[in-house]
Amino acid sequence: MPQIDRYKNRTVNIEFAPVENFTELPYPERLTLIFITSGSLKGTLNERPVSISAPGILCLADGDKVEVTGKCSIAAQSFSFHLEFLNSTVLSETKSFPAVPRIHTGLSLFEREQGCYGVPRITETAYPLLFEWFFVLGTEVQAQSDSLWVCRIKRYLIQILGLLEELNQQREHSPVDAVLDYIHTHYSRKITLQELTDCAHLNRVSLNKRFQERCGNTAMGYLIAYRLKVSRDLLTHTDMSLIEIARATGFEYDTYFIKQFTAKLEMSPTTYRLTSRKLAGAL
Repeated sequence: MPQIDRYKNRTVNIEFAPVENFTELPYPERLTLIFITSGSLKGTLNERPVSISAPGILCLADGDKVEVTGKCSIAAQSFSFHLEFLNSTVLSETKSFPAVPRIHTGLSLFEREQGCYGVPRITETAYPLLFEWFFVLGTEVQAQSDSLWVCRIKRYLIQILGLLEELNQQREHSPVDAVLDYIHTHYSRKITLQELTDCAHLNRVSLNKRFQERCGNTAMGYLIAYRLKVSRDLLTHTDMSLIEIARATGFEYDTYFIKQFTAKLEMSPTTYRLTSRKLAGAL
């Protein structure tokens, strides 16, 4: 059922099922993330065979055709959201929000014409983070702990979809790919260059040379750029404070976050937040 926001007397078109039973899929007029935490599932998705063993994710759009033919000791939870939920104006925590920006991060996971088959790759290191983020989603939906609960759900949805999207870019399984997966999974905490060289089994010079050739940046430069990319989504689509965004994206201090953001984008995070919303409203 859609949630009633007890703080702002509005309907929030999201649903969280702590136990997904797979009997009513896909949910109408919803995009759904099903997180399989144990067991396995077999069936078809749009007449294409699928087989998922935990840990796994199934991404469903309302037009998908799903048939479950077998389940083995499966445990799963699901989070569903209407496309309306991606329109920040409707659910903004700021009454003066003038624009109509829309979250686009991760929507490729549900676009079948793009060759996505609804079963994104999950790495061993990504699983604990996804488990934590899904837990927070469920807790916030049930508890509505304060007036910013919708804002926090948007934050974790952006991070979940962003991680899945990055993990499912075409990969060559090279040392650089291993480091990219590491960055996309761990960017929200402190990461050292030594960790990245250990991950790649390369020295600093070799790693940075390969990163420059592949990404046009050093490994640590890419890390900062990716953190700033996530922060831009959070600035535009949530009303999280700069301190909260800095911590969520791995910057130890909000002053360092502001310095890096301003240097790279040539505007402050606050100016970017206002500008991105106004530009979206003009489109």
